[in-house]
Amino acid sequence: MVSGSKTKSGDAISPDVLSTSGDSSRVDELADLGKTTESVEKCHRTIGYARVSTNLQELRSQVDALQKCGVPRDLIFTDKISGAKDSRPGLDACLKELRDGDVLLVWRLDRLGRSVRHLVQLVEELQKKGVGFRSICDGAIDTTSASGELVFMIFSALAQFERRLISERTKAGLAAARARGRMGGRRKIEHFHPKVLTAKSLYRDRTMEISDICKTLGISRSTLYRYVSLGETKTTP
Repeated sequence: MVSGSKTKSGDAISPDVLSTSGDSSRVDELADLGKTTESVEKCHRTIGYARVSTNLQELRSQVDALQKCGVPRDLIFTDKISGAKDSRPGLDACLKELRDGDVLLVWRLDRLGRSVRHLVQLVEELQKKGVGFRSICDGAIDTTSASGELVFMIFSALAQFERRLISERTKAGLAAARARGRMGGRRKIEHFHPKVLTAKSLYRDRTMEISDICKTLGISRSTLYRYVSLGETKTTP
């Protein structure tokens, strides 16, 4: 039976102290383990995004589907806005929240991207951040799996093909227009155009600052001066 241990100086150490010391060490180990587990859990979150085009439509079905897939309600970001809009507050906040190890889950592909090209750009950005992407209704799209990533590579190739096709059609259209004597680009504005007449009137009136005139008409300073000079005849000394 051990009554206690001794230090180098010969003083005895109480068994209670040994027990307390052991418990303290175990608590520290458990705390470290808890922190590690918590860290792992934080690095593997599934974050959802849902969108409808108008306020008359409901997000409920999409949100329910995301929650059934295990996404917490506080990690589901939403937008009630057209997919054609460049800025979507909910999507911007969602992309800001995502970090390495997370997975972005959407109900359907068209809820995320405005076009195939835009969708490919978004997912490529996610991959650079170490974020996976999955779609509930489009089960084959899952960049966290090898087969899903292969399918998305096909999507990417199609987007590139679409860009090249548009470029070729544009070039062919411009070539055909030039052959008919028409030049491409914006149509030249005439001096009698209402916007030009308004610009001239405001400029000559001198009651508004140049910057205010430009802001009112939605034009740049150089465009304003070009409008003012339209139709003016140059006199030679």
